[in-house]
Amino acid sequence: MQTLSHWIDGTSLEVPTDSRFADVTNPATGKVSSRVALASADTTAEAIAAAHAAFPAWRDTSLTRRSQVLFNYRELLNKRKGELAAIITAEHGKVLEDAMGEIARGQEVVEYACGIPHLVKGGYTENASTKIDVHSIRQPLGVAAIISPFNFPAMVPMWFFPIAIAAGNSVVLKPSEKDPTAAQWMAELWKEAGLPDGVFNVVHGDKESVDTLLTDPRVASVSFVGSTPIAQYVYATGTAHGKRVQALGGAKNHMLVLPDADLDLAADAAVNAGFGAAGERCMAISALVAIDSIADELVAKIAERTATLRVGDGTRGCDMGPLVTAAHRDKVAGYIDAGEAAGATMVLDGRRVNPDAEGEGFFLNPTLFDNVTTDMSIYTDEIFGPVLSVLRVASFEEGIETINSNPYGNGTAIFTNDGGAARRFENEIQVGMVGINVPIPVPMAYYSFGGWKNSLFGDTHAYGAEGINFFTRGKVVTSRWLDPSHGGLNLGFPQNA
Repeated sequence: MQTLSHWIDGTSLEVPTDSRFADVTNPATGKVSSRVALASADTTAEAIAAAHAAFPAWRDTSLTRRSQVLFNYRELLNKRKGELAAIITAEHGKVLEDAMGEIARGQEVVEYACGIPHLVKGGYTENASTKIDVHSIRQPLGVAAIISPFNFPAMVPMWFFPIAIAAGNSVVLKPSEKDPTAAQWMAELWKEAGLPDGVFNVVHGDKESVDTLLTDPRVASVSFVGSTPIAQYVYATGTAHGKRVQALGGAKNHMLVLPDADLDLAADAAVNAGFGAAGERCMAISALVAIDSIADELVAKIAERTATLRVGDGTRGCDMGPLVTAAHRDKVAGYIDAGEAAGATMVLDGRRVNPDAEGEGFFLNPTLFDNVTTDMSIYTDEIFGPVLSVLRVASFEEGIETINSNPYGNGTAIFTNDGGAARRFENEIQVGMVGINVPIPVPMAYYSFGGWKNSLFGDTHAYGAEGINFFTRGKVVTSRWLDPSHGGLNLGFPQNA
């Protein structure tokens, strides 16, 4: 069985003798495909040391050279993205088409970072005071730690490391141990693109490696995506140790459907956003808020469409793949049990599954609940699975109040043909990312990704202009230079004075 080790200082490290191991499983078959070494504190410190040693030279590398490496990486990724998609499907389970889409969205950030010479331009003021000039510059931080989740093993790291590297930082990436191979593949691609050894490192691990990254004084910043409890821990621990931290937490994303909406469009969107990637998206729609007058018709349309979905191995052209692990599949099934016991109306029961797959994969069918109330666990908790809950409200105002009362504020959407309602929704909703007739409003790379409330800890969102600001810090220089007439040679034409 293949054992995956760490990528440190430009090479795959021999498996340390003190390693612990975790199994990596193909969730479509239920079979263990490899194992990954989990880093000790010492191994994690070795990766940090490599990044710390590589930082000064990379910081002083010209912007022209840095952007050339980014362009090389972009071209290599475009040529070989099929390899990466196959790795994601084999270890995460999402269908190949979805894996390709994940890579494309991550590649947008790479392309944005290719413009780094423009993105870190400073300002200049001549004669701010008499013969005194002032200019500003932005400089890299140092070692940037990235702790990424299982659900997007390529895209989420790419929210951070292209900008961090382009800005002149070095990186230590700690991917999820559930699907670690994508990170290793991307590290090898960086080397092929010409990135100096030590600028991009990968350590595989669990809490021991995370805690080392959060406390080691050589780490300047931490970028994290995961559940809200862990995001709170990462933010509290990292900032207590003097680090700049952006910690993106959980979500309960709502979709409000008004009576004037195109219900066919809304039903399509609810299915796509609720069940894509088996619901394992931080931007998945898991709570559909329907005005009473159209709720019956909308639920019927969603159920009709959901019943046509093929569930199975992501390599077989299915619509939805498995969940990432057996434990997670059982946890999601437990929520379905709880929703039924709490009195929600079971429209489609995902526990009844006959997937198109070989072996004992970790499958559930899409589940649709109606008449869900805000005190049920299927509403209050982030399930992170293919479970869509429909809540009924009497009015637009009640819909906004329901969404704003939720402790999460990651993403939300409204479906309507009323421009005034959409504009009011955009203004009043207390959520960081808003879609108008768009169910998953993930911003383009030149904007920034992040939520409000319990969905984000820290002041800076991911990528875009805020990402540039996160991975750099400002410096203002005030200068005065004496006029040449104060002395020295002067070969100018003589003047009578």
